[in-house]
Amino acid sequence: MTRVAAPCPGRVLPLTEVPDPVFSSAMVGPGIALDPAPEETTVGAPVTGKVIKVHPHAFVIQGEDGVGILVHLGINTVRLEGEGFEVLAQQGDQVTQGDPMVRWTPGNISGEGISTIIPVVALDQPADSVTPTDASEVSPGDALFDVAG
Repeated sequence: MTRVAAPCPGRVLPLTEVPDPVFSSAMVGPGIALDPAPEETTVGAPVTGKVIKVHPHAFVIQGEDGVGILVHLGINTVRLEGEGFEVLAQQGDQVTQGDPMVRWTPGNISGEGISTIIPVVALDQPADSVTPTDASEVSPGDALFDVAG
């Protein structure tokens, strides 16, 4: 089992509330979403593992058990071309849960079709493999969901 920690503080939402059908339909995998506070936030690694991909608006960490966890900072934020994000990790890094990955200020992010909701997804896992938290709000490091495996 993989325990996925909250990468930043926020209000917990089901993936169905993410304003993007790729995430809301769990096309890339099951998970949960966070509605972050507007203040500057350092987004941490949700699992211990290897950084497979890192972009200003998203990153993937392959956990020690092989499950890939995607953290996508907002929807359509790729359009910002990195503006408003500070990347703190490198592809290939070995990270421990909670290590800083990206710093951003959700309250400063805006634009047509842009949302600051953060999907946190277990890539390519069966829909019934994720057990989400019952919490309505989480702090960094709080359990967000478990992935069976």
